[in-house]
Amino acid sequence: MIICVLNGSPAGNYSITLQTVKYIEKRFPGNEMIYLNIGTRIRAWEKDFSEPASALIKAELIIFAYPVYTFLAPSQMHRFIVLMKASGIDFSGKFATQLTTSKHFYDMTAHRYIEDNCHDMGMKVIHGLSADMDDLLSKRGQCDADNFFAYVSHCAEHGIYESPPQAVSRTIPEYVSVFEDGVSSDKSDKFDTVIVADLRDGDTRLAAMIEDFRHGFVYKTRLVNIAEYKFDGGCLGCFNCAADGKCVYKDGFDSFLREEIQNADAIVLAFTIRNHSMGETFKTYDDRQFCNGHRTVTAGKPFGYIVNGDYEAEHNLRTLIEARCDVGHNFLAGVAYNHESMSMMVPMLKYVLENRYTQPRRFYGVGGMKIFRDLIWVMRGLMKADHKYYKAHGIYDFPQKKRFMMLKMCLLGALVRNPKVRAKMGNRMNEGMTAPYRKIVEEAQPMIKS
Repeated sequence: MIICVLNGSPAGNYSITLQTVKYIEKRFPGNEMIYLNIGTRIRAWEKDFSEPASALIKAELIIFAYPVYTFLAPSQMHRFIVLMKASGIDFSGKFATQLTTSKHFYDMTAHRYIEDNCHDMGMKVIHGLSADMDDLLSKRGQCDADNFFAYVSHCAEHGIYESPPQAVSRTIPEYVSVFEDGVSSDKSDKFDTVIVADLRDGDTRLAAMIEDFRHGFVYKTRLVNIAEYKFDGGCLGCFNCAADGKCVYKDGFDSFLREEIQNADAIVLAFTIRNHSMGETFKTYDDRQFCNGHRTVTAGKPFGYIVNGDYEAEHNLRTLIEARCDVGHNFLAGVAYNHESMSMMVPMLKYVLENRYTQPRRFYGVGGMKIFRDLIWVMRGLMKADHKYYKAHGIYDFPQKKRFMMLKMCLLGALVRNPKVRAKMGNRMNEGMTAPYRKIVEEAQPMIKS
């Protein structure tokens, strides 16, 4: 079988993900492997796509191999998918799968992003392998890699693949302004709200939505158009910023991010849906925020989104937006994608800002932060800035620290395992558990509105 490996890691041949592919190549001889180092060659291929085009045309199976960056594939892979779709190559009938390495932090949204785009190109999708970064070093991880490629080979040989989602053609209506009348042009500067937009030539609908938001929002807003920012490139995953937060690039993005965006009281992100995500420019912006490491430096600040496109049909993007706010401990004040949602987001963001309203993290955020908690604890010798932040903010909430609770549960467990004791206790255990909560309820007083 002729296999084209799309290595999306900026580390190129030093990619950990790539080593698993190389291992599979040794374990399953007889296949012709063609490697394309997207992460290091994307700038050259933007100018001349002939080399990757030749490999893609020849391939029977395409493997997307990459590390998971900020919920998705790296920005370099985003850009390559744009080039694939623009190439005119007929991908229908080719098999596609993926192999990723991560700490399983939102690997499912990354995989779904690749699968959605492969379905767009008519490819036969086989579910991929999400491996931990260290898996290949263990017998279990090697076995997982073996079983994965045996499964992929079987599927390709027998024509087995995931059923593509049913295509639904929907027309996006022209955006109708919500706030043409009735809002004062005299804006308060009490709160600083920044709109971070990927606003390109031809994005007339998005521009109209942004203008409508700015007209209807009672506080002054600033517009930062990242489509105009001169990025030197996407995140390299080099860990140069691990100790002091300084990016290896000299384009000034780390300072720009902190001084122009993260200092705002509220952040609104605005983009047009491109290839089932926020587009390659926004992905570069997101990936380059790794200069903050794994620190939720905007925690407590409300976020809003202005999205141009069929947002209701993009289930993975909706999950991603919700999860990003939950992990970052940012209240999601709404996603404005049509007339009605815009009319809801504007007053909601106003209330959240004025009342400094936040909510506790839910599963997306709690689970995500526990993954980071364990990762930074192990890597604290390298990621010193993250370690200092996690200590200062009490994120190292390891369950083994709760010794009193563990002891209490051991004693309680010993009691309830005894049938006679359990019979005598009756409902007293439930009463004892709820007693402190009932006390809080009894002592609660009505709130006085200011």
